[in-house]
Amino acid sequence: MIGDYRGGLGDGLGFGWDAMQIATEIDFNFGLFGRLRRDAGAAWRDYIRHPFLAALGNGTLAQPKFRNFLIQDYLFLIQYARAYMLAAYKHEDLGDMREAMRTASMLLDVEMPLHVSYCAGWGIGEPQMAAAPASLELLAYTRFVLERGAAGDVLDLTVALAPCIMGYAEIAEILAADPTTIWEGNPYRPWIEAYLGSEYRESVGKAIVMLDELGAKRGAEARYPALLRDFTTASRMEACFWDTGWRYESES
Repeated sequence: MIGDYRGGLGDGLGFGWDAMQIATEIDFNFGLFGRLRRDAGAAWRDYIRHPFLAALGNGTLAQPKFRNFLIQDYLFLIQYARAYMLAAYKHEDLGDMREAMRTASMLLDVEMPLHVSYCAGWGIGEPQMAAAPASLELLAYTRFVLERGAAGDVLDLTVALAPCIMGYAEIAEILAADPTTIWEGNPYRPWIEAYLGSEYRESVGKAIVMLDELGAKRGAEARYPALLRDFTTASRMEACFWDTGWRYESES
């Protein structure tokens, strides 16, 4: 998933986060997203409370597992950008088309270099990531999202994308509030803090509102069973994507 890995480091909150100190509040229960999130039930909970995340929080995750996740996340970002290009094609309003293309450009020109820079700190070069085979989890997830965009309309695509951007913000909140999360000396602290940053959280809040507005325009109420099915599937695939790290066994 995307993330500005500088996020949070300059917020002046010191070692450890208090959930009350997170400046930008997000209403995860708002509108269409809130309903989808609630009705997805166990699929959503399994995604946002995966054991990979608990191990990140308490610093016990084996570093080869995290490195493999970072490699797969690089490959994911490429497909994620393609999905927003597809969203631009699917939109009818010129302003929405421009916004989707701005997101795609940001992913390719800002987030990708940030990810590459962050991975370099873990000893992973971009040629290594670019040459890596995509995991089955990655292939299944990204092909599902792109298929929903190709076969459906922009609402189908946006719902399939929603667990990614919204979920990481909720995950960061959970880790911030968890007393077992270790901050000082935790090598995964910058990754967690990226999703606590105010800029990222503001974008998530806007995305939740925009999804609700898009749903109102595109008849979400009448289509809700199909949208929930896609949202639940995408949530399950997000949980499986954590397994690219969690179940990875180093060859060395």
